[in-house]
Amino acid sequence: MATSNQRRDAARRKLEAELAQRQVQQSHRRSRMLTFSIAGSVIAAILVVILVAVLVSSGDDKKTASASPSPSSSTSPTSSASTPTPTAGPPGSCDFSGDGSQPSKPVKAPPATGNPTSGTANVTFKTTQGDIVVQVDRAKAPCTVESFLSLVTQKYYDSTPCHRLVPDNIFVLQCGDPTGKGAGGPGYAIPDEATGNEQYPAGTLAMARTGQPRGGGSQFFFVFKDAPTLQQSLGKLQYTVFGKVTSGLDVLLKVAAGGLAADGTAPKLPVTIESATIS
Repeated sequence: MATSNQRRDAARRKLEAELAQRQVQQSHRRSRMLTFSIAGSVIAAILVVILVAVLVSSGDDKKTASASPSPSSSTSPTSSASTPTPTAGPPGSCDFSGDGSQPSKPVKAPPATGNPTSGTANVTFKTTQGDIVVQVDRAKAPCTVESFLSLVTQKYYDSTPCHRLVPDNIFVLQCGDPTGKGAGGPGYAIPDEATGNEQYPAGTLAMARTGQPRGGGSQFFFVFKDAPTLQQSLGKLQYTVFGKVTSGLDVLLKVAAGGLAADGTAPKLPVTIESATIS
């Protein structure tokens, strides 16, 4: 029969064994909890990464959509990033701003707004070789016609020579420079009003011009024979047609038949516009 000491020793060993087993169980529990915690953190981190990726992707999609033009958007095929396409003004508005030169005769530019855009007018040139009558058409080139009629009214063309004759190829008699040298003008430029589809049959009245935009001023020319050669690849920088000869084509043909003067430019039969009047 076990003594009291033996029973106490047995009880102590049993208790120590239970405590040791309990510590082992707690250690396993803490390990599992730590594993679960780490796994949870990893899963959470993965979810955050996925969420951020989704948000970034969504933001990129929105940026792409806003940067792309909508189907209704349009871009000008001719405009550039540095030079916007100019906007046309209201009907009857004309840019008669100065061109940096002095007028060959004292003259004022027409008004910039309120110019008629329809209707015709007749102008009679009394020249040293005979009368030439033209009809100008505002519907074709309202700004050109307004400037032309304004110069006629101000007697700008009176007592001025027709300084250039081309008796072949383009068939023109050019007038409108009071200096007679081909470089004079009114001190302002007129808008380009050619369409690019101009034709130049006999009797055409058109504006002379430089090769630059707004290159017209006071000089004009009569075409005395069909001149398809005048149709060049100039687009809207063609010579603006603004009227036609209604009487006096025979005068032009007579001057052309006379040939060129010794300088090779002026007509041999001198043509001076004595006066120009509107009728």
